[in-house]
Amino acid sequence: MFDIGMTEMLVVGVVALIVVGPKDLPVMFRRVGQFVGKAKGMAREFTSAMNDAADQSGVREVTSGINKSLKAATNPIGTAMDGVKDAASSLTNIDPESETGKLSAERAENAARIQANSARMAAERKAREAKEALAKADELEASLQDKLAEKKADS
Repeated sequence: MFDIGMTEMLVVGVVALIVVGPKDLPVMFRRVGQFVGKAKGMAREFTSAMNDAADQSGVREVTSGINKSLKAATNPIGTAMDGVKDAASSLTNIDPESETGKLSAERAENAARIQANSARMAAERKAREAKEALAKADELEASLQDKLAEKKADS
């Protein structure tokens, strides 16, 4: 706000020390702090009073409408997408007692049945493949044992 750097603050502190004196400097800083606190409190109270007056007079609704218009002018694509989102959300809010709601529930139930049936068929396929793999492994072990027995008989 005041754009005061450390060097300027140091100069102000040294001047205050010289003018006021080291004895009265803490008292002066306390009074300045109290004054700044009171000023901030008054500013806060004024701001809240202005906001309350704006709420009561309806200026907030007007300014929010102006803000929406400015947003639409500066970002037309974003505003259009907001409109699409609003339209899409109204389509997803379906009354469960309507025909559309009943159809939606029926489709969800059918989708669940299809998923369960697919999972069951996949599990059965995996079990069948496991049985076939075990049978093939047994067959290979048996042929291996036969070959070992033939080698022992030949030797």
